[in-house]
Amino acid sequence: MAGLKDLGNVWQSIKEMDLRPIREEALQAIHLAIVGRAGTPKQELAWQMRRDPHRPTQETLTPILILDYEGDDSALTPALEADLLILLALAEFTEFSMEQKLAQKWLDSGRRLLVIVHSANPSQLEVQTSHPALFPGIAKGRLLLGDVRDTNFLLGHFVPAVLEVLPHKSLALARQFPLFRDQVSRQLLSEGCLTNATYAFSTGLAEIVPGLNIPLNVADVVVLTKNQAFMAYRLGLALGLSTRWQDYVTEFGGVLGSGFFWRQVARQLIGLIPAWGIIPKVAIAYAGTYVVGRVILQWYLTGKQLTPQQMRQLYAEAFQKGKAWAKNLLEKVPKPNLLRRKPQVKELALPSEPLKTFRACPNCGKHNDTEAHFCQYCGSRLEDMHTGNQS
Repeated sequence: MAGLKDLGNVWQSIKEMDLRPIREEALQAIHLAIVGRAGTPKQELAWQMRRDPHRPTQETLTPILILDYEGDDSALTPALEADLLILLALAEFTEFSMEQKLAQKWLDSGRRLLVIVHSANPSQLEVQTSHPALFPGIAKGRLLLGDVRDTNFLLGHFVPAVLEVLPHKSLALARQFPLFRDQVSRQLLSEGCLTNATYAFSTGLAEIVPGLNIPLNVADVVVLTKNQAFMAYRLGLALGLSTRWQDYVTEFGGVLGSGFFWRQVARQLIGLIPAWGIIPKVAIAYAGTYVVGRVILQWYLTGKQLTPQQMRQLYAEAFQKGKAWAKNLLEKVPKPNLLRRKPQVKELALPSEPLKTFRACPNCGKHNDTEAHFCQYCGSRLEDMHTGNQS
């Protein structure tokens, strides 16, 4: 067992961990192909994918295969190696038989396919959506109708659809195509918070002993801080930042390791003595991780660090979310049978026998049966119980 002052080696342990699998995941190649007739805004869609709406001045040069299609399937051979095929059509087309035939062919061959019917005119989209058999073979969520130049459509419909088709490449998508960075970063932040909250729920965050010092279990500290560090590295890669871990130490070292999170834990522990329970433990793990992620996102979006006051406010909000999550999970945990009181069965009393009456012998005074006429002890005649006369 060790105290907060003994946690200096945690940061060193984080730096020595192997981060290569995460880096390789972010740098894996992504092959996308956009196919459509001449006149469809294929280049516009590709350009939108290479820019981040939050930082429009920055663009990537990630290659995207763009092919015109006029009914010749042989011209589309290079697209068959793509991780995702995006078939683009115009809502103003009078018929989609060519696109329908191509889409069905790709689906039958097991290709990953997304179909977009583009239109800048909402009335045309209403006409198209009134025909559910437009692309009958396309699964729900794989047929999108909207304006590929509209950021709201792209972020609200296109990005979630692509991430659903390629969930195993979300980190690489975000790094190479900035349009995906916002949603992927929020997913990474949510996953990081729930990972640490789940760990805290299952093992507990700290042990409290009498005295002024509040020791923390070093094993728990390492696990929770490691998860924070991995989340920070994934966030940085998704946002297009450096692949060198050393660069993160300089930029975000103040809120990782034994920084903001564990200082906040100490304050919370002091306030919770002696009523320490599983719900506050989970809330602390959730909130501390959330603040770490938000610091990185804020730096990416604005180039500025959060102030201590802003971090405290974020922490307080996240702490409440963590408490609610823990309470909800705790309600689903089966209660041990030992805690259930056995119902007490009340014993029924047996009916009491009627009291017997006796005839006292006037000579010896001993009791005899009511029906007797002579004393069974001395032989004297007994008096009548009702009249007082001798029988």
